[in-house]
Amino acid sequence: MSNLADELKQMIIDVLALEDITIADIDTEAPLFGEGLGLDSIDALELGLALKKRYNIHLNAESDETKQHFKSIQSLVALVEAQQQA
Repeated sequence: MSNLADELKQMIIDVLALEDITIADIDTEAPLFGEGLGLDSIDALELGLALKKRYNIHLNAESDETKQHFKSIQSLVALVEAQQQA
């Protein structure tokens, strides 16, 4: 697993104050919302702000593309890597 994946997992834990969860508990390919990690729309907003602050990523909350980026840790890794290469 990449350091970026672990970094994103830790960011989610810290930003969303998920006290009983460790990075090992978060499956890289599992959904972040719904049946996976169980995040909701408020969590998405907080996570989006954290991504903007840490990685200077700008997201459109209404975009279907943005929703796909928030599907899993794996998709967030791809987003951050793509933005860093741009």
